[in-house]
Amino acid sequence: MRPHGAKGHGFDVESLVGFTLLAGVLLSLGLIAVGLAWHWVIHGTIGLDYLLPATSVADFITVEAQQLVSAAARPRLLVNTGIAVLLLTPYVRVLVSMLYFLFIERNLKYSLFTGFVLGTLTYSLFGGRP
Repeated sequence: MRPHGAKGHGFDVESLVGFTLLAGVLLSLGLIAVGLAWHWVIHGTIGLDYLLPATSVADFITVEAQQLVSAAARPRLLVNTGIAVLLLTPYVRVLVSMLYFLFIERNLKYSLFTGFVLGTLTYSLFGGRP
């Protein structure tokens, strides 16, 4: 079912959102599984035992991205990257929805609503401190 005024584009927002969520979860699952398998091969145990410091999502993602770029590949980095992808999946879902309503549907009302939600999520994830 399409929102009022939707045009026939061959796909709808539900399909796009569903694909975005599925891709995020599968990518996250893959990264975590590879990281745990790698850890098991090296250490003979599947579990990672560590505590995450009290930090914001933005700080967590920033530290992991810096380590990823510095080529400091290790099992824990893959697991943490998988966690970061999983944390960002709902954010990307709202971003994709807003862009869909803004550029494909050209529906200002839905674009503003999803833009407000995106702004709130952005502040919660990246603007606020723990």
